[in-house]
Amino acid sequence: MAEDQNKAPRVINKSGTLKMDDKIAASKQVRDISGKKMDRRNRRDRVKAETGPKEFDEITIAIDRVSRTVAGGRRMRFKALVAIGNHKNKVGIGVAKGNDVTTAVNKATAKAKKTMITFNMDGETICHETRTKITGADVLMKPAAPGTGIIAGGTVRSIMGLTGVKNLISKSLGSTNKVNIAYAVMEGLKAQVPRKDWVRGEGKAEVKAAPAKKAEVKKPEAKKPAAKKAPAKKAAKKEAK
Repeated sequence: MAEDQNKAPRVINKSGTLKMDDKIAASKQVRDISGKKMDRRNRRDRVKAETGPKEFDEITIAIDRVSRTVAGGRRMRFKALVAIGNHKNKVGIGVAKGNDVTTAVNKATAKAKKTMITFNMDGETICHETRTKITGADVLMKPAAPGTGIIAGGTVRSIMGLTGVKNLISKSLGSTNKVNIAYAVMEGLKAQVPRKDWVRGEGKAEVKAAPAKKAEVKKPEAKKPAAKKAPAKKAAKKEAK
């Protein structure tokens, strides 16, 4: 039997060493620097990191190819527009350029995380109507009743899909540039004021202060022109007659 085992073909690895049998590998003990036996179950590379749910979701709205004319010709790059949100009241957008699509998207995502905003909501819709203008973009957003859904174009729909807004009516009245529309939507969300902070005149007596009286300034009386005196010669002639 020993001769048969010696005659069995040996498997050699690419490095030139003999391949270890499964039985030998199972019986081999791994020891640390001090010589103590190390349990393989506690090895750091075997422990998988806990992957929990993401706090923010991201979506790539647009990727455009841009060029720049330099001395040697045109330099082609990519521009990415990315939006992130937590499906509640936090959202952010980022625009960045890169030599390839992956680099541009990563840069835009990092910018979006830095420029996140927290806006006010009224249930599952916005607090009030807003109309914002950014350069050529003009976006109108109105609150809607429950069950309406998001009635909006591609860019507005993509951003609102990352928030907790479920009912919205929107209309783009200006430019179709996606970047400008995205910035206009962000400004509209920033301008949301909660209902409790609205200014109301009901049940409150508005007291207006009486305007201060201006000090009366007496105008100087106009001086009457003095009577002209007759020349002395003419007066003497009248007396002689």
